[in-house]
Parts: sequence; C-alpha cells; structure tokens
Amino acid sequence: MPVSAPPSRDETREAYRHFLSIPTRWMDNDVYGHVNNVVYYSYFDTAVNQWLIEQGLLDYLKSEVIGLVVETSCSYFRPLAFPDRIDAGIRVAHIGRSSVRYEVGLFRSDEPTVAAAGHFIHVYVERARNRPVAIDETMRAKLQQLMTG
Repeated sequence: MPVSAPPSRDETREAYRHFLSIPTRWMDNDVYGHVNNVVYYSYFDTAVNQWLIEQGLLDYLKSEVIGLVVETSCSYFRPLAFPDRIDAGIRVAHIGRSSVRYEVGLFRSDEPTVAAAGHFIHVYVERARNRPVAIDETMRAKLQQLMTG
C-alpha cells in the first residue's frame, strides 16, 4: 500500500472531502487540561464510521462484511480541549483490493488549520470467518468520492 506524505501542521480544510462536527466532552480532557491522546482515535473512528453508516455501507449489527483497523497513527500539532467543537475532515488516500487508508484531520471549529491529523487502515473481512474480502463496486465507487489527488 502506498504511503502518504506525513501530515503537515499547515494543512487546511480544503484537503478533506467530508466533515463531521464532534463536540468535545468534559471527560475527554486529561489532568493537563487538554483532550487526552487516546480520545483522538475515538474521533477518527466516529468520523469514518458515521460516514460509512450515512452512505449505507455499514450496518454494524448486521453487515456480513466489516472493517477491522490494522494500522493507525496520529500527529498532534495544537491542543484541543473541552468545550471545543471539532470538525473532523475525512478523505481516502488509497483503496486496495480489501483495504482502505482513511486520513482524518481534526480542526477546532474556528480555526483553518489542522490541530491533529492521522490515518487508519481498514481491512474488510467477512464477519463470520474473519477473512479478507474484496471491496464491492458499490462501496468502491462511494469511497472514490473521498479520494484526494
């Protein structure tokens, strides 16, 4: 799978294809007064899975095919903290036979540049057997709408 360039602290909203607004919660903050690093991955997961559900590509209770995260990373540029509202931008950097590389940028709602950026790779598997399956054409076409470059 091709590797994308490392995230840049100067990346703007124009680099992303779809946005989801996510409110921070009091419990997201750690003792240092900012959103704890582990919570960023929850934001990534929420943004991508919400898009998949909205597109009719995921029924997390009944889908025979599900995406399993096999790789993830995050670069932190500026802190986020409660009560910030976050705009999570998503894009697709690569679609393989059974995998997708999603990239997510987290923006404070009033700022033009990314506060944190990262990625995760889903490998799509048959739920019952946990074996990789090819991404079907309907899903591939919708994922291509999020492609950049």
